[in-house]
Amino acid sequence: MDAELDRGRGFVLLRDFPVQDHSEGACTRAYWALGRHMGRAISQNTDGDLIGHIRDTGADPTAYGVRLYRTRAEQDFHTDGADVIGLFCLHAAKSGGVSRIVSSPAIYNRLLAERPDLAPVLFEPFPFDTQGQHKPGGRPWFDLPLCRYADDRLRTFFIPWYIRESQQHAETPRLTRAQEEAVAFIERTANDPSLYLDMDFRPGDMQFLKNAAVLHKRTEYEDWDDPARKRHLLRLWLVDPNFSAGDERLRKGVAAG
Repeated sequence: MDAELDRGRGFVLLRDFPVQDHSEGACTRAYWALGRHMGRAISQNTDGDLIGHIRDTGADPTAYGVRLYRTRAEQDFHTDGADVIGLFCLHAAKSGGVSRIVSSPAIYNRLLAERPDLAPVLFEPFPFDTQGQHKPGGRPWFDLPLCRYADDRLRTFFIPWYIRESQQHAETPRLTRAQEEAVAFIERTANDPSLYLDMDFRPGDMQFLKNAAVLHKRTEYEDWDDPARKRHLLRLWLVDPNFSAGDERLRKGVAAG
């Protein structure tokens, strides 16, 4: 599976784990064991969570600092902060909640074809908001390029709303017009139906993505009224020693979802 993620398509979908035959705790332990065979689990937030619970808590998705995985709102295309991002569906939504993925090299190739003037901009530092997760006295933003090369392969890091929200801080560098156009181009191209692939999660599905090569999105969803049936996914962030995507700043709680 590592080879398929790192040198192949960049994603894997495993189906039909018998979640209906096991408790949530047993499913969590099985998922954890599988993940540990693939890499080292790292924290997904400042609370140190190694397994994330993706479900609606009723939080306001428009409030600053609210992680969208705790809401039913759409999350547009983005990356997270690890080599491999894993999701395990325990309960599916009543409707919606589709996982949508797209190749970041495909987006870059289209940009080269249509807006080659913007290509160098992607390799310059962009400001990202920390969503309040910075250390006391630290900067409320950090800077990273959207693209870089490692082992002669393109690596991408992209959270567009963090880039825009960084501008609320007076000390943050202002986005240039070229940077704004580059972000808009990526968002528009990622949402082209000819490029993206949809995965409608079913209970028992496990999805693994190569963060540096695949952008992911979740559509808005309608949940069940019954608390026992509400949409619930488990999430893992993994550092794979066979991957070379690593920028340590991406492994210290930088998260979009």
